[in-house]
Amino acid sequence: MPEKQQLSSGNKELSKDGAFNRQKNRFTTPFGNGADELPVEAGRYRLLWSAVCPWAHRSVIVRRILGLERVISLGTASPMRPQLPYVDWEFSLDDEGVDPVLGIRYMSEVYKNADPDYSGRPTVPAMVDEKEKKVVNNDYFRLTNYFETVWSPLHKENAPDLYPEHLREEIDSLNDVIFHDVNNGVYKCGFAQSQEAYEQAYDTLFARLDELEMRLSNQRFLFGDYITDSDVRLYATLIRFDAAYYSAFKTNRNRIVDFPNLWGYLRDLYQTPGFGDTTDFDAIKKHYHLSHHIASNDQKGHNNILPKGPDLSGLETEHHRQALSNKEEKFLIH
Repeated sequence: MPEKQQLSSGNKELSKDGAFNRQKNRFTTPFGNGADELPVEAGRYRLLWSAVCPWAHRSVIVRRILGLERVISLGTASPMRPQLPYVDWEFSLDDEGVDPVLGIRYMSEVYKNADPDYSGRPTVPAMVDEKEKKVVNNDYFRLTNYFETVWSPLHKENAPDLYPEHLREEIDSLNDVIFHDVNNGVYKCGFAQSQEAYEQAYDTLFARLDELEMRLSNQRFLFGDYITDSDVRLYATLIRFDAAYYSAFKTNRNRIVDFPNLWGYLRDLYQTPGFGDTTDFDAIKKHYHLSHHIASNDQKGHNNILPKGPDLSGLETEHHRQALSNKEEKFLIH
């Protein structure tokens, strides 16, 4: 349809110096109880994601850990982007290639339902009003915080506190650093269109990983004995690093398995319910190595061969991280 031709190919996110600048979120109305906020209601929203996307993955992890699966449904897009003249996600994993709840074939449909003039990339995660079939929030940076706070009346019994009030300022500060240098840092490397932009992002990324390696040398998680929102955000990038970013995005100074503390930390999280059981390496590898990406919207650089490695079985091995904690459990899970 002509209106869809206006959707972004991703090239608008490249600056003149070849650096990648991620687009801003368009739908950022917060969830809450205020007159100008999105109401918190069981059964009203559908969370759309793709298992390949780290931004979406963290919202699915938090949804699982807090027991919000009972009140927020989940729709899953294919790891392979459709061959279209614009960037999109499609629901080809579902019967007849249509999301069974929303009846949509492409993610862009719920964005256009919300704003017919929307011309950016349709992104995941997206919270969609099931009745109106329109995206109401795609603010990946704040979505997990909404799940952790204003959605608390709908948490399962004894749900953990991933965003404790006394640590929120510190968590927000660290989340900002992790976002710019690590979460988005790997994309700045992978999507850079100049050697200078790539090397700057590369150096920043590994300087930050070195710092986090040291931080985790004497404590089990980023804020001590218990998992917080920051750990979820870091996990989503670390778990994709060796399987995808190391080669596909040229972030190849070290693998995560080469960092003793980060590797043990990653295994610890992977073996925690909500983390490893929501991680789909098959989807991740297919997307990053076979599908076109948002910076080019073509198949340039791909030879349609899926890498056989790496061997990820080490994620199941004993991590011994509990020795750094005074607690027997990271959080209560019932």
